[in-house]
Amino acid sequence: MIKLFINVFLLTLLYAQLSYAEKPPIDKLKLPIGFGVNVYASVPDARQMALGNKGVVFVGSRSAGRVYALIPNKQKTQAEKVIVIAKNLKSPNGVAFFQGDLYVAETNRILRYKNIEEYLASPPRPEIVSEDLPSKAWHGSRYIKFGPDGWLYVAVGAPCNICLRDDKRFATIIRMRRDGSYMQVFAKGVRNSVGFAWDPKTNKLWFTDNGRDWLGDDLPPDELNYAPHRGMNFGFPYVYGDNVPDPKFAKMIKPGQKFTPPALPLDAHVAPLGMVFYIGEMLPKNYRNSIIIAEHGSWNRSDKSGYRVINVRLEDNKVVNKKVLVSGWLQGQQAWGRPVDVLVMPDGSVLISDDYAGVIYRLYYT
Repeated sequence: MIKLFINVFLLTLLYAQLSYAEKPPIDKLKLPIGFGVNVYASVPDARQMALGNKGVVFVGSRSAGRVYALIPNKQKTQAEKVIVIAKNLKSPNGVAFFQGDLYVAETNRILRYKNIEEYLASPPRPEIVSEDLPSKAWHGSRYIKFGPDGWLYVAVGAPCNICLRDDKRFATIIRMRRDGSYMQVFAKGVRNSVGFAWDPKTNKLWFTDNGRDWLGDDLPPDELNYAPHRGMNFGFPYVYGDNVPDPKFAKMIKPGQKFTPPALPLDAHVAPLGMVFYIGEMLPKNYRNSIIIAEHGSWNRSDKSGYRVINVRLEDNKVVNKKVLVSGWLQGQQAWGRPVDVLVMPDGSVLISDDYAGVIYRLYYT
């Protein structure tokens, strides 16, 4: 039954990509006054993105099993070419670019393609950085980025809706040296993070987290979290939201045990994924150093939620404002797109990947 469900899901995803990849209805997107959007590239199952030194955008995927390189046109407004640089990988969701090399995260390992921008036409065989990641497919889409400290950070989701596992790397954000050594848990009690970034002012980590299912349409909240140092526990599976005990694991909470609540509770089941701090100069000044988050959208809520991109403004490491930046992928109860990741480009525009429509959009300000 589970295999049948997965096959039906993949067929639905493929149908959506075939339907919308060439001409998604971007006129349905709702934008603030002065903003515009265009299709940057058609990329099947587009997930996490990373920017190279020469303006090349690298894109991971999930069910497609491929990694793409997008070569920009002279105006930097669209991709002139889309090149497949890797294929037949196991859910290569995560991509990160560091000192000329491309790092790709499969479910169970990290690969490195050295000097990738010099060999786009004939990519080299990858080096294996680490094969020491859990191999469970449930929440096995790894999100990766290099931090300001030079460590590679990797999100490792729980292999379940809600559970405890002996492998202490589940439900965490881990980090390792660029050669795969010194792997350690940075933050725990993190059910399923598929997005994180560092505040450019403080170099401190912020991350999104997806709450559990089957507590109703409005519980628990999804989360934006703040992790200024290693060793913090964000509560999964014992609590959710503002330290509300989970009915399944409440009896296992030790007396006096405390967990870090979210910096911002988000709407339930919106599925916040990729996030970035806006450091460009194209958007208005009130967007500088704010957070942009892609909400992938709910899958089992009675009335669908999410399917949008939001903007969160901070002051002194506190959330002071949240607003919708882009919406319109959800029309009534029918969605034609699902945003996954966000990336700030050198000109200040913002790319938004969409695995459901199979495209990448470019958000700009005029």
